Amino acid sequence: MNQQKIFITKTDYQRLHNLLRSDFTQAIGNKPYLSGLHAELAVAQIVESDEIPPDVVTMNSTVRLRDLETDELETYTLVYPQDANIKVGKLSILTPIGTAILGYRIGDQLRSRALAGGGKIRVEEILFQPERAGLTI
Repeated sequence: MNQQKIFITKTDYQRLHNLLRSDFTQAIGNKPYLSGLHAELAVAQIVESDEIPPDVVTMNSTVRLRDLETDELETYTLVYPQDANIKVGKLSILTPIGTAILGYRIGDQLRSRALAGGGKIRVEEILFQPERAGLTI
């Protein structure tokens, strides 16, 4: 995972902080991608929803990602675990790709342990971002 300072809303920061301390997440165990999310939250730039740049992946954003090894495009909506359903493209924040993309911007490249050989992905496009649409989810 690329370690750069990410943007996150105050609401999402609090929800994710609570989620990482929850019994549900504790049952998953000490996974490197969860440690990475902890580390990113510790240095994140926390802002109000209306201060999030429109090119940043936030919770409930729908994003198009490119696997730079295979050139394949995938579209996901980043959601909390209770809303996850990969069959319909709803990707949990508690997955390696989910934790990897939160707070990153269009054009950012990062490594994901979920891809073969820890491959690289790039955030190609944000099809929907709640903050850009003026929504608080």
